[in-house]
Amino acid sequence: MERKEIVHKLTQVFHKTFDTTDLELTDVMTANDVDNWDSLTHMVLIGDVEKEFGIKFKLKELNKMNTVGHLIDMVADKTGRLQVQN
Repeated sequence: MERKEIVHKLTQVFHKTFDTTDLELTDVMTANDVDNWDSLTHMVLIGDVEKEFGIKFKLKELNKMNTVGHLIDMVADKTGRLQVQN
């Protein structure tokens, strides 16, 4: 699975979690860029990402996750997927 495919799956998770289809993920996107992205929806999002990709994040990894780009890279790393920049 290439990075592009990870982004596609994550986009679907974001759409479901935030109940919108208007989000287009970017590497620099943060919680401040998304309406209703608060601490509760963040935990729901992380749970949905873990379920979608069959992975688990450690607390220290979550604390380092500042942008969607970091999330993408962590998913790629945890799934052993090739990180291809597009």
